[in-house]
Amino acid sequence: MPQRGLPDVTVPRRLRAAAPGWTTTADVIVVGSGVAGLTTALRLRRRVDRVLLVTKTVLDEGSTAWAQGGIAAVMSPEDSAAEHIHDTLVAGVGLCDVDAVEALVHEGTDAVWDLIALGAEFDRGDTGGLSLTREGGHHRDRILHAGGDATGREISRALIAALDRVRDDPGIEVIEHALVVDLLADADARVCGVTLHVIGEGQVDGVGAAHARAVVLATGGLGQIYASTTNPSVATGDGMAAALRAGAVLADLEFVQFHPTVLWLGEGSRGQQPLISEAVRGEGAFLVDETGERFMQGQHRLADLAPRDVVARAIIARMRETGTDHVYLDCRHLGAEFLESRFPSIVQRCRELGFDPATQLLPVAPAQHYASGGVRTDLRGRSSLEGLYACGETSCTGVHGANRLASNSLLEGLVFARRIADDLTARLGAGELPETTPVAVDGEPELLRGKRRLDVQRAMTAGSGTVRSASSLAATQETLAALAARAVTDDADKPGGPKSWETTNLLHLGRALTYAAALRDETRGGHVREDFPARDDEHFLHHVHLKRSASGVLAAEVVPVPRSNLAGLDLDGSVPLDRLDEDRADGVGPASLTNPAGRHTPSVGSIESVEETQ
Repeated sequence: MPQRGLPDVTVPRRLRAAAPGWTTTADVIVVGSGVAGLTTALRLRRRVDRVLLVTKTVLDEGSTAWAQGGIAAVMSPEDSAAEHIHDTLVAGVGLCDVDAVEALVHEGTDAVWDLIALGAEFDRGDTGGLSLTREGGHHRDRILHAGGDATGREISRALIAALDRVRDDPGIEVIEHALVVDLLADADARVCGVTLHVIGEGQVDGVGAAHARAVVLATGGLGQIYASTTNPSVATGDGMAAALRAGAVLADLEFVQFHPTVLWLGEGSRGQQPLISEAVRGEGAFLVDETGERFMQGQHRLADLAPRDVVARAIIARMRETGTDHVYLDCRHLGAEFLESRFPSIVQRCRELGFDPATQLLPVAPAQHYASGGVRTDLRGRSSLEGLYACGETSCTGVHGANRLASNSLLEGLVFARRIADDLTARLGAGELPETTPVAVDGEPELLRGKRRLDVQRAMTAGSGTVRSASSLAATQETLAALAARAVTDDADKPGGPKSWETTNLLHLGRALTYAAALRDETRGGHVREDFPARDDEHFLHHVHLKRSASGVLAAEVVPVPRSNLAGLDLDGSVPLDRLDEDRADGVGPASLTNPAGRHTPSVGSIESVEETQ
């Protein structure tokens, strides 16, 4: 596509690193230990001879464990798949892949029951039924939670416990404290392994090469690309960046979700920030400005429970109007007893930081939360490169479109991990993806020293953050280009290390994200342009696909979205709820959603059978 005079962005094929000093092999390498990686590895364990699970620190350090709100699924007879699909499409502002959303919702219910059968313990009411709550953008109570606000940690616990029960199985190996550096490929550009660095706590030391017939990237998001984020420190976009360098297509990078209610800790506060879950507003908390005025009324028919992009933009607008750097979340009317029971982790963390949600207004402001874009995949999790799959936040399945619906991310990890495992099982069983030999990578490597990370984060926050413009994006790209020049020349004779590799990954993704953002002259979902404040369906109902060309220059392709994606959706939030109740032709009804004791037994090929996990 024409690049409209934008300066070229070049991306190297590899990071500067020492030559591999050891080698291992597997049928499938799964990189990442969140819900996506663990589900994929466990489901593959008894189907292929050898699975290698690689994780950057320890098994429970990923973003899954930090998920407070919950997991969305149709689990009630009052709900329907049609409604969940509708809410997801509205949140995605016309850019969702409808087939992917239908797969997510229709397969999500059984995926959650399988997770429960595996041992995940979700909160239940007095009668023993699952407790369901509501979050922004949802018109029904369909959010399951555990421990009040510790859903992600419980899901992670259950999956890790299932893995621990099979640690002695020679069919699966886990390497912790291992950072994937780059992807290996053969002469036909088929991905066939990774280079990785294992630090002292791992099983082997230094850089090595792991060869496989397929690689699944489930490395999470890129939150550390910004100065303030809700993501853990490990979220440095390693999988996305490695895929970009290898030539895989990345899509929708410009759509970064900024969570509207992150606890504001004062000017200059950086790193991972405390999240105040959307579920708090789902239980009745509301936003006010410094004068105490509720400002979400009139912004959207769901008011304080509008989709996240709507709430974040409203907060930014109100902060500009009042000349402040935060607004407030009022939870006081919910009472200490309810807050401590429903949101124990949030209350404890707030009080540790000097705030009591039962008696005080909580200062909040938007901060980076989720990457809706990533490695573009099809409905089976396959990327544009043969042998390479992606899952979870690393991927772009098309489920989220321009803005993720609250609590759909854990469900996406579950559903598409199962699809990937099933696809790999079939392909490997049919003799596809045979063993192959990687070839040496040409071209000069790059390495930006870890001490430059804050420079990347400041540039991204200032110009490619919550609100963007043509001038701010150009300034960010100029700063990142100067840093890229340093990455070629600084300490060119020295190999890298984990901090420098992470920082270089952030640099490469920052340049790609900023480039994609400059190609979208409109405001849509998570992408907010102050110079183009309106959504433009006439010119920008499309995806931006980015790919590193053979010459190393980033190339963009515009992929139109059918206008039928907008049919039946009122993206301004005025769809009457009674319209959603008229038709349940999707066939999902009360009989398949209720869960009397013993209703569900894991299906053939589920993560583990009940007998295996005892």
